[in-house]
Amino acid sequence: MDRLEAMAAFVAVVEAGGFSAASRRMGIPLTTVSRRVSDLEDELRAQLLVRSTRSVALTDAGGPYFETCRRVLEDVAEAERRASGEYRAPRGTLAISAPVVFGRLHLAPLIVDFLKAYPEVDVDLRLSDAVSHLIEEQTDVALRIGALPDSGLIAARVGEIRHVACASPAYLAARGEPQTPGDLSKHDCISFTVLQSATEWQFAHGQQTERVPVHSRLTVSTAEAAVDAAAAGLGVARLLCYQVAAAIADGRLRLLLREFEPPTRPVHLVYPANRIVPHKLRAFMEFVLPRLRARIVFDA
Repeated sequence: MDRLEAMAAFVAVVEAGGFSAASRRMGIPLTTVSRRVSDLEDELRAQLLVRSTRSVALTDAGGPYFETCRRVLEDVAEAERRASGEYRAPRGTLAISAPVVFGRLHLAPLIVDFLKAYPEVDVDLRLSDAVSHLIEEQTDVALRIGALPDSGLIAARVGEIRHVACASPAYLAARGEPQTPGDLSKHDCISFTVLQSATEWQFAHGQQTERVPVHSRLTVSTAEAAVDAAAAGLGVARLLCYQVAAAIADGRLRLLLREFEPPTRPVHLVYPANRIVPHKLRAFMEFVLPRLRARIVFDA
């Protein structure tokens, strides 16, 4: 038995919450992960995990051993990085996830500049409006929009964005401009379902939340489709301000119901709370964070 491999499998199972997730995270067969953990328990003559069909839990012996294993593996990783020269120059592949439109408009251009500045770093940029699971998907850093749950991730605040309603000048000329959220009952709507329900939108009414029933003539799963449909005069759309900034700037869309916008949403870069931050990730955060903060000023 390779002790370090067995310890790595054990730590991966605990952090990922199960053997299957650990198998995906490590890129090795499930049977290999299970055998390594079992061999480790046999070697120690102690049960480290309580297994069930859906999850695993640490035993009394497994808890402190897990913390020791994680610390040992981090120390080994740091020693290897120092020996390979990573601390002299950032190198390796950095996996980054971000929402589609935000990533394309604001993060991708900065990543291009980052790659020019750090020629030994490669980036795997994954654009998706689904929330990524950093550990299971082996993602180094993710951009998150909205309040963060208590997930144990390290978060660096980037800024904040607004949730806005908009429509084309042609649509408003034909149907009139809604003056209150309740007026939307008389309008055709376009719902981007990643952000909200297709049947009810939420607005701010003083310190309270006002829920307004809407009729969505169109529901879409991408922000670009909602912007295009609204600009074509189909109805009122509800999106994040950066998603409509270009269409607002060139006059294809107009903002509506500004005084009823809900509280702004925070934007963060998040990464796993490991004791040792890889040099490539530290370099990325130092390079991108101030530039990204300067970019997301949305006062349209």
